[in-house]
Amino acid sequence: MEHKLLESIELASDVKKLNIEQLNDLCMELRDEIIEKVSETGGHLASNLGAVELTVALHYVFDSPDEPIIWDVGHQCYAHKILTGRDITGIRTEEGLSGFPKSSESEHDIFAAGHASTSVSAALGVAEAKKIAGDDNSVVAVVGDGATSGGMIYEALNNAGRSGTNLVVVLNDNEMSISPNVGAMAKYLAGIRSKEGYFRFKDNLEHFLLKIPVIGKGIFSVFRSVKRFFKDLFYSSNTFEHFGFVYLGPADGHDIAMLTRTFRRAKSIKRPVLVHINTVKGKGYEPAEKNPSKFHGVAPFDRKTGELKKVSGYSFSSAFGESLCKLAEKDDKICAITAAMTDGTGLRDFSEKYKNRFFDVGIAEEHAMTFAAGLAAGGMKPCFAVYSTFLQRAYDQVLHDASIEPKHVVIGIDRAGIVGGDGETHQGTFDVPILTTIPGVTVYSPTSYEELENSLEKAFAGEGVQAVRYPRGGEKNVPEKYAGKYHDFDYYENGGDCLIVTYGRLFAEASFAAEETGASVLKLGKIFPIEHEAVEIAKKYKNVLFFEESVEFGSIAEHFGSDLRKCGFEGKYEIHCVCGFVPHMKVENAMKLHGLDCESMKNAVKEALK
Repeated sequence: MEHKLLESIELASDVKKLNIEQLNDLCMELRDEIIEKVSETGGHLASNLGAVELTVALHYVFDSPDEPIIWDVGHQCYAHKILTGRDITGIRTEEGLSGFPKSSESEHDIFAAGHASTSVSAALGVAEAKKIAGDDNSVVAVVGDGATSGGMIYEALNNAGRSGTNLVVVLNDNEMSISPNVGAMAKYLAGIRSKEGYFRFKDNLEHFLLKIPVIGKGIFSVFRSVKRFFKDLFYSSNTFEHFGFVYLGPADGHDIAMLTRTFRRAKSIKRPVLVHINTVKGKGYEPAEKNPSKFHGVAPFDRKTGELKKVSGYSFSSAFGESLCKLAEKDDKICAITAAMTDGTGLRDFSEKYKNRFFDVGIAEEHAMTFAAGLAAGGMKPCFAVYSTFLQRAYDQVLHDASIEPKHVVIGIDRAGIVGGDGETHQGTFDVPILTTIPGVTVYSPTSYEELENSLEKAFAGEGVQAVRYPRGGEKNVPEKYAGKYHDFDYYENGGDCLIVTYGRLFAEASFAAEETGASVLKLGKIFPIEHEAVEIAKKYKNVLFFEESVEFGSIAEHFGSDLRKCGFEGKYEIHCVCGFVPHMKVENAMKLHGLDCESMKNAVKEALK
């Protein structure tokens, strides 16, 4: 498809020069561009295709960046990036753009995002800052309906409705987050969707009346005086109005003319407004419309067929789900909890086999953790499966609700360590420092699928909070003599004066580095609390090198080094960890950048032995 209209847009304001028919053509070109580029690199597809008309209409009515658009999560911002002058070729790769809003990329991205339910809070802050400065411009927050399962958005709505700011909240309702939406709010929004006919009727009637020469405005004023009757007849009040918002909608999120009229009305009200729109996730690309979960975050694919170019194989997530099912078959007290990530955390089979013991709580990690503690208090054995980056949101609940008394809760921490293309907001490099600050927490970090199953068994047999963390992707091969030992720690002595200490998937890199350099290896299976015997082994060496996919402060490396010094270690101790936030790039490139790949380990050993 030719992209004549896209090529004519150099600034976001250029969208305003187009007529409605051209805007529809622009949407077709944007969809084609997004499908083409995402098919090459992978990325968030279905969510972006569903938000095309919404994005075009926002830029048509509002004046970004003076009237900033703040995206919730940000996985639907590809059209926004294109319209604001950015080329999405190579998106999510080291050479390309971030897959999420990023203020360093553009003045049109005022607020970075990667987690759900944050946009209303951020937008309200920006709106209040504008009000203080005497700036009358609007601020727009775009929030997906999946984010309404998270508590933070209600805290923000509660404050925003009485703020008197020019805040426009757009609720993009597609009945999906990643997995289908769950909970009372999802049902509530479905109820509002069923009454769309009233709003379409009112919107079209107002538009028609205002076009009638001479008498149109008079008839319209009479209509406005009685429209409350129609509203009460069809719709009555809703939750958002109780928060203090003017409610507009629900509107067809793929009807450009309706969207532009609705957004103009929202902009003119000059007080907090919530615009409710209905969209179809994956709109315009049949494979994504039929399977929006599969095409939410997708690897490179054949755009003609929708088939993945490289089919994902068995992974740690798969192994986790399979191991949990095995354990649940033997123990009817084992439950599984997810925060809208049934497929991502490998729990699809569990959800089907043990329906009464499976709970998807929506995008609500804080609730999930305390809910798990409640299940434990009731005599069950809960396992909360969560990505490392999202566990960060439940720190207080792990500490206060699960650890103080304590409650026996198992946490399956997926995507631990460096994750790749999702970049800074999704790296799993903070869960270790977070968990090791909390008394009574035990953390395992297996190196293989078999060790993962072994670690889960230990976790369910333990007490208090038990965490099992594992990386994205599959297990790595190791030399034969390094395989098949799954204790709290395993020691591989090769002679010499240098010891590599590590855990998780870095053990594979360490084992090959040791083979070439003659260094010994200490693999930690239970990484916290640290076993005293492991420290005593390391104490014998002149050079101890610790490699870890974690930020340094609060890392196992830091704890291990402290224990070494307390035991009287007088040798040389080096920590090789992640430095700061890791940008979007291939995992192997990030490993090399931070000195965690095999070659870097070999060089570190050689340098230590000089």
